[in-house]
Amino acid sequence: MRLRGIIPPVVTPLTADQELDLPGLRTHIDYVLAKGVDGVFVLGTTGEFYALDETEKQTVVAEAIRHVGGRSPVYAGTGAETTREVVRLTKMAQKEGAAGVSVITPYFIKPNQNELFNHFRCIAESTSLPVVLYNNPATCGGLSIEPETVARLAEVPNIVGIKDSSGDLQNTIEIIRQTPRGKFSVLNGRDTLILAALQAGADGAIPASCNIAPELCVGIYKSFVTGDIEAAKAFQSRLHGVRMAMSLGTGNSAVKEAMALLGRSAGPMRSPVLPFGDAQKAKLKAILEKAGLI
Repeated sequence: MRLRGIIPPVVTPLTADQELDLPGLRTHIDYVLAKGVDGVFVLGTTGEFYALDETEKQTVVAEAIRHVGGRSPVYAGTGAETTREVVRLTKMAQKEGAAGVSVITPYFIKPNQNELFNHFRCIAESTSLPVVLYNNPATCGGLSIEPETVARLAEVPNIVGIKDSSGDLQNTIEIIRQTPRGKFSVLNGRDTLILAALQAGADGAIPASCNIAPELCVGIYKSFVTGDIEAAKAFQSRLHGVRMAMSLGTGNSAVKEAMALLGRSAGPMRSPVLPFGDAQKAKLKAILEKAGLI
């Protein structure tokens, strides 16, 4: 499998009492698919994987795959703190019919690079599914999969790519340089750098802001691949402020808040994350207006 294009890490819609909202999930999946995305990724960081129990995770994966019905690939995040738990979640995702899994580094302990290599290798060997590494130092205590470790892991047959959310374009370029282009996909995870990463040789992006403005994310990619760099720059410029607005709230709460302002509410975040106050909402609304989304 060669991953490319724009694959949104979709939010997990919740009801007012913070239970799973499966009709909301179906509606949101239909929305992003209609905007021309290249896949659907459930249970990512934006999908609050860390806040869901295993039964809820299985429910989300199963419902997404059932509802998509082959219209696009559905990938599942199966990251957890221990190799054993990731293997268990990965087997669940395979049983439900996921097209592949994405695995974030452990986010509480800080394994060394050899431990990370063995962690991902064992996970890959436990499944026939394609495995995508997920590098996100900001949410994992500064832990990063070093480019040399990524290069070693790229030799494992079913480790097929990485989402690099380091925000360090030099790091992304080094991963691209050290991994085989015909076999291994490098996907950008920092939405302000989608175009820059594509120009450096990345294959696409998994952008949280695609929940808010899929037309901008898809516009960057499609304009780039058709050679219209000026249009790609314009889409990227409009998206920049939207991504920077993520700093207004805890975690990815600004994503759901923005969706609500756009008339596509996905409910609250799970506690302890609180809803935005009036001042936060006003700032976010101004950003969405400047981006031409309102």
